Amino acid sequence: MPIASSATTSGRLLALLSMLQIRRDWPGSLLAQRLGVSERTVRRDVDRLRELGYAVHAIKGPDGGYRLEAGSEVPPLLFDEEQAVALAVALRIAVGTGAGIEEAAARALVTVRQVLPARLRRRVDALEVTTAESARRQVDTEVLLALSSAIRAGEEVRFDYRSPGRGEDAGPARRVQPHHLVVSAGRWYLVGWSPEREDWRTYRADRMTLRIPTGPRFTPREVPGGDVAAFLSARFKGSGTTNAWPCEGEVVLHRPVAEVAPFVGDGVAEEIGATTTRLVVGSWSWAALAARLARFDTDVDVVAPQALRDAFAGLARRAARAAGAPG
Repeated sequence: MPIASSATTSGRLLALLSMLQIRRDWPGSLLAQRLGVSERTVRRDVDRLRELGYAVHAIKGPDGGYRLEAGSEVPPLLFDEEQAVALAVALRIAVGTGAGIEEAAARALVTVRQVLPARLRRRVDALEVTTAESARRQVDTEVLLALSSAIRAGEEVRFDYRSPGRGEDAGPARRVQPHHLVVSAGRWYLVGWSPEREDWRTYRADRMTLRIPTGPRFTPREVPGGDVAAFLSARFKGSGTTNAWPCEGEVVLHRPVAEVAPFVGDGVAEEIGATTTRLVVGSWSWAALAARLARFDTDVDVVAPQALRDAFAGLARRAARAAGAPG
């Protein structure tokens, strides 16, 4: 961290840098007013930032002013207390993202922690982040960066894709207009529009091998519903348009609600009596829904619909055959 001639000057430099980062152009008079100093002092502070490696350019004109540009080298970084703590928290979380930056994030966290004041270091150390499920397959950082770049540039991507059950046979190359890169349940997904199929498609980033160069530019679209998180959730549920299970049923379980509620996911559990619970829950098929309800290991009264009753009848026949099969 750079050391200025006094604590007052250091604090003012930090404030000046923060202001330059949040707005493209600043009139010198407005900076002076915000900092409570003269315009001459602002000019001296700008010169100090330049000496530290920050590319602060003067803006010509009636008012004059300053603009912070990206430099050719990484200058010393200045953070206020909230920014420093936020950075440390983000680095702790990044260690478990599966984005191929875990080691670099861990080293960066050590570097940031070493320059924190003791009181802030204690706050950061008090944060314990446990990764409940690490990424099942590591994603190449370069793939994530290339996809992000293509999304920003509005350029099609071409890639080989390893589909489940095909082993190393990736099949024909895919061509997609990338729109969103999303993290869900510890995995990275690309959401894009397929010109060939004229529909939205979702791909796991760890199964993609990008081809170079990228394709032609395209005009971005809006995902159905306008919410990419809800759209992805709907696709995971087997629904093409709405974020809802295609099969939903209502039952009464002969178990207390306290034993049911922790395991219903996005279902709704309502207490009926001391030992009975009304449950509305969904799944991607009626057979899967019946199997999901059977795992509660209790009597189930189907309220609706008939399709769920039929699914239970089919499950019962298969279970009976399995029970009577030779060992």
